[in-house]
Amino acid sequence: MKAWMTEVGMFSMLVALGVAGRLLPHEPNFMPIAATALFSGYFMRHVSFAACVPLASMLISDAVLGVYDYKVMGVVYLCLMAPVLLSAVLKRRLTVTTVGAGAVGSSALFFVGTNFAVWLSSGMYEHTLSGLVRCYVAALPFLRNTLMGDLFWSGMLFGAWALVGAARRAAVARATA
Repeated sequence: MKAWMTEVGMFSMLVALGVAGRLLPHEPNFMPIAATALFSGYFMRHVSFAACVPLASMLISDAVLGVYDYKVMGVVYLCLMAPVLLSAVLKRRLTVTTVGAGAVGSSALFFVGTNFAVWLSSGMYEHTLSGLVRCYVAALPFLRNTLMGDLFWSGMLFGAWALVGAARRAAVARATA
């Protein structure tokens, strides 16, 4: 099968997972979007195509859910595309540790970036260091779910990919035996 066909199929499945993960009932911030970005960055040859996975997932699901604070949404989208860049490390060395680090890094980027945008644009917090700290402290309960979701979904995607690879190698070994 042509490589682009495989990538288009994977793109479609990852976007479908991302959309379903946002539309189906879930704990706040326990979603597969960052994990699909991390995986697409690892799997796909072109970073720009991989970055379209979380972008498409967000656009489609936001068309159903509606868009909230426009000042923050751009930062949310960028923070959910950032794991594509983190996956460059995975292309060099794919291990449980690097996948875990990529998931934790994705969560940290999302937490820092989106909450900074909330502090800067919402008017809920005074624009002082104290206000910024209060904003981050108020968001800590969501960080827990983000971390758990990113670790879970990254484990599922990369784990499934490892199982597919093992099954493929076993089938080749049987065929050549």
